[in-house]
Amino acid sequence: MNTADLIAALAGQEAPIQPRRVGRNLMIAALFGACIAAIILVVWLGVRPLADAIQTRMFWMKGSYSLWLAVAGGFWVARMARPGGLPGSAPLIAGAAVIAMIAMGAVDLARTASPDLIREWLGSTWTVCPWRILALASPVYLAVAWMLRRLAPTRLGWAGVAAGLLAGGVGATVYGFYCQENTAAFVATWYTLGIAVCAVVGGLVGPRLLRW
Repeated sequence: MNTADLIAALAGQEAPIQPRRVGRNLMIAALFGACIAAIILVVWLGVRPLADAIQTRMFWMKGSYSLWLAVAGGFWVARMARPGGLPGSAPLIAGAAVIAMIAMGAVDLARTASPDLIREWLGSTWTVCPWRILALASPVYLAVAWMLRRLAPTRLGWAGVAAGLLAGGVGATVYGFYCQENTAAFVATWYTLGIAVCAVVGGLVGPRLLRW
C-alpha cells in the first residue's frame, strides 16, 4: 500500500463530527470555565447580597444582556469549529443586542438631570469594570480554546474572536453577581467595552493558541 492509499484508508475510517456534539462539547467547556470564573469571583471580590439584587430590574437586565452575547458567541464559535466555518447570523445577533443596549442607555441618559449625567454614565467602577470582565472571562476562553483545539477550526483569528465573545459574555454574567452599578448607560458602555476587549484579545491570540 502506498502513502496515498494509506491516507485515503485512514480518512475513510474517520466519521464526521456531528454539529450537535460540537455545540455540546463547547457548552461543557464554557460551563467549566464559568465555574472557575465563579470561584475566582467569590475569592477575589465576593458576591453582592442577592436577596436584594434579584428584586431589581437592572440585575436581570445586565444578566440578560451579557448572556445574550454569550449565546451569540456560542453559536458563532460552534460554526467556526469546523473547517471553513462561516459565522452565519451570530455577529448580527450580537450586534442587535449591543444596539438595543446602547439605545436603552441613551434613553436612560436623556431622562437624567444634567448634574447626574456623569455619575449615571461612569458609576464608581468604570475604570476597573472592563478589566474585571476580561479577568473573569480568561478561564472560560482557555477552556473553550482547549476544546477548539480538539476540533478543526481553520479560520483561527475569527474562531478566537468568537471564543472571546462567548467568554466575555460569560465573564460579564459572572461579574454581575458582584457589580452594583444599576444604570443602562453604564452597562451599555463599560460591560460592552469589557466584552469587546475579550473578543479582540481572543482574536489576537487565537491564531497561536488554536493552531492544531
